[in-house]
Parts: sequence; structure tokens; C-alpha cells
Amino acid sequence: MMTERIGFIGLGSLGLPMARNLMAAGYPLTVYNRTASKAAPLTAKGAMQAERPVDAVTPGGIVVSVLWDADAVDNVVDQNGFLDRLGPGGVHIAMCTGSPEAAKTLAARHAEKGCTYVEAPIFGRPEAAEAKALWIPFAGPAEAKERARPILTALGAQGVFDFGEEIGTATIVKLVGNFLIVSASNSLREAVTMARNSGVDAPAVIDMLTQTLFPAPIYQSYGKRLAEGGAAFGQSDIPAKDVGLFKDAAGKAKTQTPIAEMLLDLL
Repeated sequence: MMTERIGFIGLGSLGLPMARNLMAAGYPLTVYNRTASKAAPLTAKGAMQAERPVDAVTPGGIVVSVLWDADAVDNVVDQNGFLDRLGPGGVHIAMCTGSPEAAKTLAARHAEKGCTYVEAPIFGRPEAAEAKALWIPFAGPAEAKERARPILTALGAQGVFDFGEEIGTATIVKLVGNFLIVSASNSLREAVTMARNSGVDAPAVIDMLTQTLFPAPIYQSYGKRLAEGGAAFGQSDIPAKDVGLFKDAAGKAKTQTPIAEMLLDLL
């Protein structure tokens, strides 16, 4: 049984199964969510519920946030002395997808209070969180990452990849990965539609191609979903948000992005 209480902020479609995994691994949790009722499945199993984000923080402890973007993280750490309470020795594992610059700014704000910001964006859908099949790149000071790694594994990572101490690098990895995912899913949708409209069995096409030329999880999972008539992302705003972030980051890196510009027109 783990003894360190973890603060957990953000119980959406990804955060809730991740928090469940932590509890199943023996971590006591104090949880916060803007819609308080979403904490009910966790409090029923013994989690403590915080009324404010700061109330989920233990001085010198670890807090995990699973929020929409860096602005949402910024709003949380701005509230009610959040960073003062986390204080010296505290570690904030932030799992949002934002810009590298925003991550660096947040890390600097934490350092001013003696606590540490670890960026750890997530690759994986809610069902991957349930199955403990997430992939997580992370970056930050080595000592903080040593504390963070077992927590990332417990909350559902099948692989944790260390991208060094410079904040922003893990975010770049996430933006690059999501750009490739959105590129692949749009290509798959076009290919599946062309096959179906030509009278060819689309599921059979995807089955063959993902066993031979494209035996990759993204092609397999998104291809199957599209071939069966589903949507790759549904009504999610995530693809447009993240491709936009990729394009902005590429511009700062003096990299041309004709494909990203095309995708933004399509999304």
C-alpha cells in the first residue's frame, strides 16, 4: 500500500480512469473537478474531495493535473495560493497539451516558489487509460521525474519516455505525435471513402493494409473505426487545437508547415 497522498485535478474522460488506476495501485487521492459530481465514483471508493484546486495540494507533495490546455493549468495555479501551498519539494505533474512556451512559463512560476513542474502529456484515448495502455513523454528536473515516474506508470502508462530536463521538449513530442495522428486519420478517411465509393469492402481493405504495409496502432485503430462507419475524433476540438499548436511551434522553429496548413483548412 502506498502512503503518499496524491492530489488529482481534472476528472474528465481521461482523468477519471487515470485516477481510478492510481487508487487501484494503492495511492490515496484527494481529487478536484470543476463539476464536483464527477468525483462521485472516486469518493465512493475512499477518495477525499477538494472544494478548490488548492485543497487537493499537500505541502511538498505531488499533484497531478489533467486539464484541457496550459491556460487551464494557469488558471488553477493562479487560485488561492496553489503554488505557495505546494511549496519547496512539491511536484506538479501537468498532463495537458499546450505550447512549449507556456510550459516554460509555468515551470518558471513553480520554481519561484521552490516547487517543480514536470510536463507529461498523454498519448492515448480514454479506453487506453482504462487498459493502462497510455504512452507518456515527460521532461523536467531529474529528481522530480524520479518521483513522477512510478505515478505515471500507476495511472496507466505502458511506457514513459524521458526527454531530458528542459521543459518544452515533451510538449514538442506531443505536438509532433498529434500532428502525425491527425495527418494519418485524415488520409485514412479519404482512402476508406474512396474504396467504399468504388464498391470495395472497406473493412477488408483496412484489414489487409494494416497487417502488411501499415501495421501500426494508429492505422489499425483509426482505420477500423473509419471502415466501420465511425469517426476518427467525433466532434472533438482537439485536432484543430493541437495542429494549430504544432504550426505555431514550427513557426518559432523556422520550419515550414504546408501539410499542417492544409489540415487546418480541412478540420
